[in-house]
Amino acid sequence: MTAIILILLFWFCAWGLNIYLSSLPPNRAIRVAIPVIFGISLLVIWEGIVRAFNVPGVILPPPSIIGITFVNSLDILWIDLVQTVFKGALSGYLIGCGSAIIVAIAVNRYPFLQRGILPLGNFVAALPIVGTAPIFVMWFGFGWQSKAAVVVAMVFFPMLVNMVQGLASTDVMQRDILKTYNATYWQEIWKLKLPAAMPFAFNGLKICTTLSLIGAIVAEFFGSPILGMGFRISTEVGRLALDVVWAEIVVAAIAGTLFFWIVSLGEEKVTFWHPTHRK
Repeated sequence: MTAIILILLFWFCAWGLNIYLSSLPPNRAIRVAIPVIFGISLLVIWEGIVRAFNVPGVILPPPSIIGITFVNSLDILWIDLVQTVFKGALSGYLIGCGSAIIVAIAVNRYPFLQRGILPLGNFVAALPIVGTAPIFVMWFGFGWQSKAAVVVAMVFFPMLVNMVQGLASTDVMQRDILKTYNATYWQEIWKLKLPAAMPFAFNGLKICTTLSLIGAIVAEFFGSPILGMGFRISTEVGRLALDVVWAEIVVAAIAGTLFFWIVSLGEEKVTFWHPTHRK
C-alpha cells in the first residue's frame, strides 16, 4: 500500500510540474523538458508498479532490467539495427518515395494516369502486410531485398497521393502568370509546382518514416537471415526473453524518432516560407 501511495504522489508531483512549465512563456528548453519529465515519470511508475505487484518478467519486465539488457546487448542490437533499418527500411524508403515522386509528376502531366493508377493504389494499399510479406520473401529471397520490397509497397502510394495533391495545389492565376512568360511545362514544374508541393511531399515523407520501419520489421517475421529486429523479436518471444524483445522495441522507437526528426528538420529548411514554419 505504501508503494502505491508513493507512486501516486510521484505522479501528481510530475503532473503538477508539467502544468507549471506549460504555463510559462514557451522556449526550446521548456518544449524539451515537458516530454522528458512525462517520459521519466512513466518509466518510474512502470518500475514501481511492476516491483510492487511482483509482475513476472515474462509478462512485463521492469525498465531497469530492460536497460541492463539493452546495455549488455549493444553489439547484437547494432547488427539488427543495420540489417533492418539501414538495409531494409531505408533502401525501401528511398526507392518507394523517389519512384512515387517521379510517377506523381507523370500523373500531373498526363491526367489519364490519375484515373488508372490512384484506384489501383488504393487497392494495393488495402492489402494486409501479413499477406504480401511472405510473397515478397518468396520472390526476392530471405535477404534485405525482400524487406525493401515490402517497404516500397507500403510507402509508394501514401507518398504518391500526397505528391499528386501537392502538384495540383497551385491555382489558375499562378499558372497563367507563367504562361504569359512563355514557360515550358518543365519550367512550370520546377519553378512553381514542385515548390508548392513541398509541404505535401514532406507530409508524405514523415508518414512513410513510420511505415517503412514497421514494414521492414514485420517482413522479417516471415523469413530472414539470423539477424534483424523482426527476426530477433520473433525468436526471443519464443524463448520468453521479453527483456530482449523490449530492448529491440526501444531501438526501433529511437530509430523511428530520429528518422522522423531528420525529415522534419529537412522540412523546416526547405519549406521555411510556409506559414507553419514562420516565427
